[in-house]
Amino acid sequence: MTVTEVPSVTGGPASGCPFRPAGPDLVDPRLYSHGDAPRLWRELRALDHLHWQQVDADRGFWSVVHYREADEVLRDTDTYTSERGTLLDLLGTDDPAGGQQLAVTDPPLHTARQARLKRALTSKAVGRQREQIRSLVVELLEPLGDGGVFDFATAMMAMPMWVTGTMMALPRTDWEWLTRVTTMCIAADDPEFQEPGGRAATLSTAHLELFGYFQDLIRHRSENLGQDLLSALMSTRFEGRLMSPGEVVSNCYSLLLGANVTTPHAPTFVMAEFVDSDVLTDWAAHPELNESGYAEALRWASPVNHVMRYATRDTVLHGTPVAAGDAVVVWLGAVNRDERVFADPERFDIRRRPNKHLSFGIGPHYCVGHSVARASLGLLFEELLSRYQDFSAAGRPERLISNFASGYKHVPITARHRR
Repeated sequence: MTVTEVPSVTGGPASGCPFRPAGPDLVDPRLYSHGDAPRLWRELRALDHLHWQQVDADRGFWSVVHYREADEVLRDTDTYTSERGTLLDLLGTDDPAGGQQLAVTDPPLHTARQARLKRALTSKAVGRQREQIRSLVVELLEPLGDGGVFDFATAMMAMPMWVTGTMMALPRTDWEWLTRVTTMCIAADDPEFQEPGGRAATLSTAHLELFGYFQDLIRHRSENLGQDLLSALMSTRFEGRLMSPGEVVSNCYSLLLGANVTTPHAPTFVMAEFVDSDVLTDWAAHPELNESGYAEALRWASPVNHVMRYATRDTVLHGTPVAAGDAVVVWLGAVNRDERVFADPERFDIRRRPNKHLSFGIGPHYCVGHSVARASLGLLFEELLSRYQDFSAAGRPERLISNFASGYKHVPITARHRR
């Protein structure tokens, strides 16, 4: 069944659309691990109206798949709020962190709370830690050249915790555990990361463990404040007060998830899908293209698959009436392949300029850690391509099962050290 055959594509709360479960299920995480999401998104972009999906008798959402409308939704915080929740997992249920966690707080409060963190994460500030990040990347990649099979995806999923863990001064002995627990939060449907009891039990366990971990760490750190990101959060003042421990914990959670979703999957997509092509050889021969190369990797992977907003008032979007209270989901993977913005969008091009991808979002909620992500990716590709050659697939890549994080969980490869 194609999108245009789905009877509910023009329906929504405003039109009294009945519950029709037939048709493409954009909530299903297996669409992104085993299905053909790019084809579906092309069909949705061909419509002259928004697509409505009725999830059950009480819940549904509009899908945004065009760049212009995504830009509008993500910039206009007066019309589209993040405070009720930004993930489909919470569709129809107000996020308990609304108004406390940066990701689910609207301006002007969001702006005030974000200011100190943004100063700690400026390009200049990250630049001072550039060589430390480089050393972590080199250490992480070192096993690649020993002649055996190297799981590139596993290494890349560890990388953001190595970097963020260092910047937050988290104990190194905790990094591996934190990588797994944060992955449980973003891929609770994946059997490899799922706890006994299923998806709900996995999320509950992961959240309890992460929040408990940071509560304990904050109690210890309160007497040992330093120059790290956690100390910056703990010492940030707004409205004449420090953030409460609960607010600090919530924002630590948000920072870790943001890092663990965005950073690893851009390089993993490149290795999974182009390892046996000439892409890596071409890139290695032209190191001056490193910045445009990893920007294209971010566009191609679109690691954050979706973000959600709720309309605060009746409005019209892409010729479609959207009622106050309606959920609106921006599919970043679809937006980043919008033919109206990206020439030949289905072609991976390390020379693509300009490249206005929205993988870091846009507007007030533009990823606060984008400088860290860019530095990490730039150094990763720089070290990877200057130190290693003759990359080859050593098994079948496996996609992460998630409707939020778009990526691979296993990419077995081999390579050799350059001489």
